Amino acid sequence: MTGYILGIDGGGTSCRAALADQAGTMLGRGKSGASNILTDPDTALRHITEAARFAFEDAGLAPDLGSASAILGLAGNNVGNAVGYVMTRLPFKASQIVSDGVIALQGAIGDEDGAIGIVGTGTVYIIRDQGQFKSIAGWGFQVSDLGSGARLGQLALQETLLAFDKIRPVSPLTQAILEEFDGNPELIVDFARLAKPGDFGRYTPKVFEFAGQNDQTALRILKTGASGVDEALDAVSAVTGAKGKLCLLGGLAPLYPPYLSERHRTHLSEPRADALTGAVELAVKAYADKAEVRA
Repeated sequence: MTGYILGIDGGGTSCRAALADQAGTMLGRGKSGASNILTDPDTALRHITEAARFAFEDAGLAPDLGSASAILGLAGNNVGNAVGYVMTRLPFKASQIVSDGVIALQGAIGDEDGAIGIVGTGTVYIIRDQGQFKSIAGWGFQVSDLGSGARLGQLALQETLLAFDKIRPVSPLTQAILEEFDGNPELIVDFARLAKPGDFGRYTPKVFEFAGQNDQTALRILKTGASGVDEALDAVSAVTGAKGKLCLLGGLAPLYPPYLSERHRTHLSEPRADALTGAVELAVKAYADKAEVRA
């Protein structure tokens, strides 16, 4: 049989795999658990293998991971020795690990020059300019990720404590959050002390919900968040010259545009496809003409 192509999209929440033929025709898909290779490489390897196996089964094929060449877009690929550790343990015939942002860019804009902003629990901006990739921001919650869901949620908790202390006005948003903590600000402090970005991000939907009701605190938080996104998009435009497509991706992508400046809002395009499609396309480019025929 002919060697297969695998595209894999692995993040901190889930791992998705798509099996394709050499022409890029999707044959099957599979999904497994978290696969951030920096935080837990062994679990990531298990879930990568599992998602690939499920993709074979979804295509009605007996799993033969050694017949497949894969492009893996993985979270955590840019720090430490995680890539080397994972690469030597992958079960595929050939493998390349790239940033999950690179496959998202390919899916969103195809082969053109342009940029994406991934705005979810964290934020990162990826540019392709004359075939060269550049990343902006994405250094993590503690020192970067302005406008991210984690930052918005953290600001919502901060505003709740400021309102409790009568430093700033009480609003329906701050009342709702304080009620979740039984009216006890000390519980907010205890929560925040150990909270991870995803924990803070749980409060972000409330910010957008109450902003839609003209809650002034929620609107102030979103103004701060949108300002951070606008600044990052200004840096993107300085590289691209505002040429090519600009797509927002991630959980906050459909929510942010009304709060962004007009100069960016009017330049946004809908993504053409998702990151998993981008991974398959890159795998076809890398491997299709090199696939071996096996008996």
